[in-house]
Amino acid sequence: MTTEAAQVKRPPKLRQVGIYAGLVAAAAFAVFPLLWGLSTSLKPESTVLVTPVRWIPEQITFENYSAVLFDSQIPRNLLNSVIVSVITVVVTLLIAVPAAYSAARYRFRGKAGLLFFILMTSMVPGIAVLVPLYYLAVKLGVYDTFFVMIVIYAAWQVPTIIWILRGFFESIPADIEEAGRVDGTSSFGAFVRLILPLAKPGIGAASIITFVYVWNDYLIASTFVSDADLRLISVGLYTYLTQYGTVWGQLTAAVMVTLLPMIIAFVLFERRLVAGLSAGASKG
Repeated sequence: MTTEAAQVKRPPKLRQVGIYAGLVAAAAFAVFPLLWGLSTSLKPESTVLVTPVRWIPEQITFENYSAVLFDSQIPRNLLNSVIVSVITVVVTLLIAVPAAYSAARYRFRGKAGLLFFILMTSMVPGIAVLVPLYYLAVKLGVYDTFFVMIVIYAAWQVPTIIWILRGFFESIPADIEEAGRVDGTSSFGAFVRLILPLAKPGIGAASIITFVYVWNDYLIASTFVSDADLRLISVGLYTYLTQYGTVWGQLTAAVMVTLLPMIIAFVLFERRLVAGLSAGASKG
């Protein structure tokens, strides 16, 4: 191999090393707060703020987890978040899946403008409509209920999910439906029996996106519910921030418990999430 050929091959290798170094740095930046939180949650409260900082606890204790799981509202908050998140996912998909399929398959006057308008609604900041929504919730008697949160969350997620699933449905060949109709299947039957099974990766990705959005939201959860028994986990975590200080050990333990459902969801549905978003990006 000549010297010139070796020089030609070096830049790609250097570029590859730089890419991997950047990915490692980004991963470390993302994982470091989690490791710090895990370390803090395993320390006795009396040693949390001791200096110099000890990243590995000298004495490991599970008293913070015991207090969070058995002596607090966190388990109830977790259950509330699961209920609201799951129902919101179901409602969002019931609306967004048929709408996205129609946008992908049918042509009608004003289609582009309607889709653009739907996308614009997802760009409205939540704080801009918070006061009118609060007024309506009080007047309609749905304040302090799961119902009002589910309706608002679903309304905010439907536009985004429509656009994601529209790209995915467009990636599925229309010949599959035509073959089903030739065999005597109705349009609805072809959609349910032929298209939906192929759309599982996209629907799975949409489900995770919606679930994570509801799980992490604080604005709606704190505005439309004041009853302690109806609080979501994002609001329940703030009970450890008091006027007398922050209970760091129990707070970080509660955060670790809160992250567990998210980690499980991503591990179980990682492939569908990547496949769904890739298909939506390639066709959207």
